[in-house]
Amino acid sequence: MIHDVGPPLSGLLQVWPGDVPLRREMLADLAGGDDVTASVMHTTVHLGAHADAPSHVGREARSIDQQSLDPYLGPCQVVRVEVGRRGEVTPELVQTSIQAPRVLFATGTYPDSTVFNDDFAALTPELIDWLHERGVRLVGIDTPSIDLYTAKDLPTHKQALLHDVATLEGLRLEEVAQGLYELIALPLKLVGFDASPVRAILRTLA
Repeated sequence: MIHDVGPPLSGLLQVWPGDVPLRREMLADLAGGDDVTASVMHTTVHLGAHADAPSHVGREARSIDQQSLDPYLGPCQVVRVEVGRRGEVTPELVQTSIQAPRVLFATGTYPDSTVFNDDFAALTPELIDWLHERGVRLVGIDTPSIDLYTAKDLPTHKQALLHDVATLEGLRLEEVAQGLYELIALPLKLVGFDASPVRAILRTLA
């Protein structure tokens, strides 16, 4: 079974305040009598379900095209955590053993991708340390950021950079049960860019 764990990408999708929302520009349209339909997409690369590159927070760090694809493909664990709005996920809140090198956290604090709520939950730098000690190579979350909205210095992003832990943000995990899956969430090879949208899916294990 395949779980599609990214939000639909349309003009209704809300992006980070001040960022560029998705807009489609039509260059040609079969409905208007043209020979083909062709369009241009204008938007941020931090769109919907997306992978941040190390260069998002590191001056000399790798851009998204320089990232290995290995973190974005393979065994994955979905972990549901009881955390409130503006809460932070700490190691103490993880009530299950870590069994995969990719861990996605379901917080339930960003329920509607068409409405931006800035009181979503996030991850702590200490959690990144704890996961790294357990061999985790990628961490994901069902909110717009692994840091709190108010965390302008992005400490959790920087801790992920320190440990070379890849990140996924903007996932939709409300219909996915806690447990083990195969993750496929490959970023585009956008040369020099700081992030890429992904088509994130989880496949149930046989």
